[in-house]
Amino acid sequence: MAKKRTMVPAQKLDFSSVKYQQQTVQAPHLTGLILKLFVRIIEAPIIGSLIIYFMKKKNKIVEMLHNTEIPEKPMFKPEFPPQEAEPSVLILDEEGKPTDRVESALKCLPHYDPASCWSGDSLPSFRYWKICDYAYAYRSKLVTPSMVVEQIILVIEGCNYHKPPTPLLISFDAEDIRKQAAASTKRFEEGNPLSILDGIFMAIKDDIDCTPHPTKGASTWMHEVRSVEKDGVSVSRLRSCGVILIGKASMHEFGLGTTGNNPNYGTTRNPHAHERYTGGSSSGPAAIVASGLCSAALGTDGGGSIRIPSSLCGVVGLKTTFGRTNMGGSLCGSGTVEIIGPIASTVEDVILVYAAILGSSPEDKIILKPGLPCLPVLSSLENSNILGSLRLGKYTEWFNDVHSTDISDVCEDVLNLLSKSHGCKTIEIVIPELHEMRTAHLVSIGSESLRSLNPDIEDGKVAKLTCDTRISMALFRTFTASDYVAAQCLRRRIMHHHMEIFKKVDVMVTPTTGMTAPKIPPSALENGESNMQVTGYLMRFIIAGNLLGLPALTVPVGYDKQGLPIGLQLIGRPWGEATILRLAYAIEELCAKSRKKPASFYDILKAK
Repeated sequence: MAKKRTMVPAQKLDFSSVKYQQQTVQAPHLTGLILKLFVRIIEAPIIGSLIIYFMKKKNKIVEMLHNTEIPEKPMFKPEFPPQEAEPSVLILDEEGKPTDRVESALKCLPHYDPASCWSGDSLPSFRYWKICDYAYAYRSKLVTPSMVVEQIILVIEGCNYHKPPTPLLISFDAEDIRKQAAASTKRFEEGNPLSILDGIFMAIKDDIDCTPHPTKGASTWMHEVRSVEKDGVSVSRLRSCGVILIGKASMHEFGLGTTGNNPNYGTTRNPHAHERYTGGSSSGPAAIVASGLCSAALGTDGGGSIRIPSSLCGVVGLKTTFGRTNMGGSLCGSGTVEIIGPIASTVEDVILVYAAILGSSPEDKIILKPGLPCLPVLSSLENSNILGSLRLGKYTEWFNDVHSTDISDVCEDVLNLLSKSHGCKTIEIVIPELHEMRTAHLVSIGSESLRSLNPDIEDGKVAKLTCDTRISMALFRTFTASDYVAAQCLRRRIMHHHMEIFKKVDVMVTPTTGMTAPKIPPSALENGESNMQVTGYLMRFIIAGNLLGLPALTVPVGYDKQGLPIGLQLIGRPWGEATILRLAYAIEELCAKSRKKPASFYDILKAK
């Protein structure tokens, strides 16, 4: 008989007694024919259930969910205590026009002279073109959106000839993009661009609706059972600003993976190293931005799906507070851990896109009572003083639990730079119950994903799923109602721990991932891959943003010895996007000179 474990109430937990336990996931690494065979076995009625039970027990999931008494009540959605107002910010009107919010966001940015950058004066060795650079080029008639679009079409269509396929987009319509670009070009010719985002090219992850494209979730069949009648809410807001939407970007099937592997359409490659994964599940959006094809993209994040690929591809990714953006018109709109957020090459561009898409749904306004959306005034004279007052929380043992010390060393160097340049103070913290947090997130996202897909799976579509998705579904089917409620009790408990930590610090800092971009096994291209050890490393620092709904951002800070990008993650208080954006901009400035051009990079603005 299993021994019962009783947790002390969260309010009585002594943080000084917490001991860090290294995180290792016990599961086989499978590819090729062995992966296909394992799927058949694990889906078998009796032996499959036994194997899954054994794996859950080995990873202490059974002990946590079945043999532990959790004193807290369940929290079925993130519930946040009232938060203090952030200093030196501009409050945005989420009920107003997206174009007005973008205009306000532009005023928050520091002075920038695109003319000198266009001429090449005072440039670092490599830099991405910013949204402001495109706007300057269009307004100065140096190029037009119709000229730029031809460069993008050339690259996207060229990806179809790669062997094996290396798609960036799952759905793409060259004539539709040309029509959007022609309309934008005409607005510039008439002197009436809709906003700074007019003529800016963006890709949309394939789990967010964007007409005229189907939404497949990178599966082979979702478009057969679900039609797209209109843009998702976030996409509609971007379109109203004049954004040119180039198509539906590749992703890990239904977002249920961290590498971006996809045998259905081909696996997107990392622009920094063609033989490596982009990370997932927003693989296409991150790769498109990193390769220079788009200034920004929209992704979704239910378990690091914006932050992981952004980090591995060396770009910026923002996971907003749960409920800050409206999930209407997305495949993951009914869960409790997912958000829609921007991926961009710079913090400034993330700010502009975030300003356009923010705005809670009517339901979330009632339930979550979100704080007023605001942006940091980076042009303010107070900015330096505010940065100097920030307290950064670092759990050293967790921070250093990475696959290569290159990651923790680079991230540590940045914290030292912040202290030296801005006076930021790093404070040692302890975060209790990390294993419990991972378990609660797994049960939550797994149960919610199964619920959304179950009608079609029961209708025979399970055989059309990729092998790793079928393994995930087999695991998720073993979670009971009791397990789900236990996970929500853990959510309340872990929320309490984090709110206690935020009484002492303003931002928590970690590496974004526990490893840099992993290699793609050749045997994984045809049938996929199941590698829970890699997933464990990639998700090591991710979970609080999703289970607890906290805002989190990854910003590129350097490279490992193999030249692969490393990201630093900033986790903020509820509704505290302005603080992490302010800090991210300062970090980006400190690391600007070390930024390297990806091996696969396209200068579509100057057509080089």
